[in-house]
Amino acid sequence: SVVSRSVCDYFFEAQERASEAENVPPVIPTPHHYLLSVYRHKIFFVAVIQSEVPPLFVIEFLHRVVDTFQDYFGVCSEVMIKDNVVVVYEVLEEMLDNGFPLATESNILKELIKPPTILRTVVNTITGSTNVGDQLPTGQLSVVPWRRTGVKYTNNEAYFDVIEEIDAIIDKSGSTITAEIQGVIDACVKLTGMPDLTLSFMNPRLLDDVSFHPCVRFKRWESERILSFIPPDGNFRLLSYHVSAQNLVAIPVYIKHNISFRDSSSLGRFEITVGPKQTMGKTVEGVMVTSQMPKSVLNMTLTPSQGTHIFDPVTKLLSWDVGKINPQKLPSLKGSVSLQAGTSKPDENPTINLQFKIQQLAISGLKVNRLDMYGEKYKPFKGIKYMTKAGKFQVRT
Repeated sequence: SVVSRSVCDYFFEAQERASEAENVPPVIPTPHHYLLSVYRHKIFFVAVIQSEVPPLFVIEFLHRVVDTFQDYFGVCSEVMIKDNVVVVYEVLEEMLDNGFPLATESNILKELIKPPTILRTVVNTITGSTNVGDQLPTGQLSVVPWRRTGVKYTNNEAYFDVIEEIDAIIDKSGSTITAEIQGVIDACVKLTGMPDLTLSFMNPRLLDDVSFHPCVRFKRWESERILSFIPPDGNFRLLSYHVSAQNLVAIPVYIKHNISFRDSSSLGRFEITVGPKQTMGKTVEGVMVTSQMPKSVLNMTLTPSQGTHIFDPVTKLLSWDVGKINPQKLPSLKGSVSLQAGTSKPDENPTINLQFKIQQLAISGLKVNRLDMYGEKYKPFKGIKYMTKAGKFQVRT
């Protein structure tokens, strides 16, 4: 039924109350509706619900909508959505039918609604036609609704990316307070016909809390811990998983720090060194250190042994772009901190946030054993990449 637009006011009120966009509650009850939202690409996507629905179901759907827009338009931004508002409406019409999710697979949607190209947009403007396809996609009528039929490629290839994000809090002495890994396996499969793939791991017991793409045969995973599936065509997320602290998550970097403020003087010391550990000899790169300094800090005079640093005296944010870590010569940042005269020393030391990437390493130790293909005669090209990066990684000083 038609929902009045004024229902959004409840959302705008919650947004004003929250100091940051991330702090807006994902579920907001109003007298007659629930508002569920996700925040991505600096845009809020809000769904309005009139009856009781499992909230994660709606949130998952909203994430799927964002992924589809990104797939259609290359980027998902406010400008892009405004420029392609007709296609956006057409896609939403197909994704949600009378309040129920219908076609959420990108390759099925592309058969229903053709992605916008400059030429197609010009033709549509002149002729008044739309991007809606002429016939129903073949996949919708088959037992494999996520894959279109009659797929043909000259180069048959299947790529898998194992990407792990490590969230951790390290205390002053360097011991781990909490650490966990959120992992995903993203796939890009361009194979002719109807291939049936099986993917096995060296150590599948590592994974707890696994969430699969609908194409995975769950019974086979439960009994043998093997992923068996007919893949969608193109890019998709095969599974996401979680490795919790019980398995003792390895921490790939450490920070040595010496940050001290003296009571009587208006000067303080600041020294930090970043180094790798437990990285199986792989290089830690893309390292970025940020730290929110106390309000009483006026300025910082620092010299980095490598990279560049910026201290913003207004927001009191220190950022140091380190780059790669060379284990023979560890990067360090040293210098003095000047404080406001007459103020007492800061109550607490700043926390240090860290970002980094490690190519060709899954920090949980997860390894793909082999990928086999059945049902087709040709030999596909197969590739697997691993990557570890920092999620919310914090070191307390």
